[in-house]
Amino acid sequence: MAIFIFLIIFSLMFYVMYKVKYFRTHLPAEKKWLSGKSSIALGSFVFFFGINTLINPLSNVAIVVGIILILVGLGSIWAGVKAYRYYLPFAIKEAEAVKEAEMKEKTVTN
Repeated sequence: MAIFIFLIIFSLMFYVMYKVKYFRTHLPAEKKWLSGKSSIALGSFVFFFGINTLINPLSNVAIVVGIILILVGLGSIWAGVKAYRYYLPFAIKEAEAVKEAEMKEKTVTN
């Protein structure tokens, strides 16, 4: 189906976007938070690819591969959600500390 192809491409684009953000940041908590988000995106890519494989199975091997891809994708999504929830408060504190330091720096230079 065309909807699964769209979802596959969409989740792959989000994975690439989060990985680019991951490599551009220097803050450790934000890196781990973005890694969790990219894990969710990659897991959804694999999950939707597995569902797409099961839509028109060509053989028993395709069915087994589709089921394995769905399980791996769900596992990656689950691990990514756990990491996202765990590192979100640390990333918020880190971002607030950086913002506060920038504000102090602006007031000192002016």
